[in-house]
Amino acid sequence: MSATTYSATTRDWIQAARPHTWPNAFAPVLAGTGAALYQNSGKFFPFLLALIVSWALVIGVNYANDYSDGIRGTDDERTGPTRLTASKLARPADVKKAAFISFGVAGVAGLILALLSAWWLILVGAVCLAGAWFYTGGKNPYGYKGLGEVAIFIFFGLIAVLGTEYTQAGAISEVGIGLAISVGAMSSAVNLTNNIRDIATDKPAGKRTLAVILGDSASRKLYTVLLAIPYVVTFLVGILAFPATWIAFVSGYWTLKALHRVNSGARGGQLVTVLALTGRAMALWSGLMFIALALA
Repeated sequence: MSATTYSATTRDWIQAARPHTWPNAFAPVLAGTGAALYQNSGKFFPFLLALIVSWALVIGVNYANDYSDGIRGTDDERTGPTRLTASKLARPADVKKAAFISFGVAGVAGLILALLSAWWLILVGAVCLAGAWFYTGGKNPYGYKGLGEVAIFIFFGLIAVLGTEYTQAGAISEVGIGLAISVGAMSSAVNLTNNIRDIATDKPAGKRTLAVILGDSASRKLYTVLLAIPYVVTFLVGILAFPATWIAFVSGYWTLKALHRVNSGARGGQLVTVLALTGRAMALWSGLMFIALALA
């Protein structure tokens, strides 16, 4: 029997890091910094550290998912970005190593951030790192029990946005809470899109994602609700805080395009386009909120 030849290119490694999910990293930091600036407390170095933490965590989660799903065989028939492990393009051990290197970068940046602001954030960071790995890693991954979207709402919404705001302003605000809920909802929608796409392969593989549990139709309705939340918050923030934040409604163009595709029954590769549209809407919404609150 000949030995397996691993041939992953730099491009394959980048694709496996799933750039279409990177808005999940950038959006909460932009939103949290916008909330801090609204309190007249924006700080560049904590912003940069928070961005490194969030980005490294997202990349680490993606490599960890590639490794864990690949060795379980749940990625064998999927559409979407390159899977290094399932496609046998890279050694599983190397993919796992890439995940832990990413987690290490996030951990170091997070430690510095905690030491500059509040020691108890070290504990929060440890929980985030554990959550990143056990999403699909370990013997009982919670992502296989329908908890993926809930975890993403907490980690990349509430914790990421409010943590960013707190490390810069030393406090959290009502505006920050609204932005955290919004980013969490959009991040969850990105993940839900992935899981709607993969229902046909996840179900027989025993991976009980929220989309598998709810079913295709109900999952698409939930996607619509999740993407409505940030625009309700935008309206309220405009009334209660600063009307210029209504500029974030501009992102609704891409949100509506994504909603049309999802509610028209998009499947397979068509949902990859929805992922890109949802991520683009989230990044733009957060960026416009950041600009508006910075000018408040």
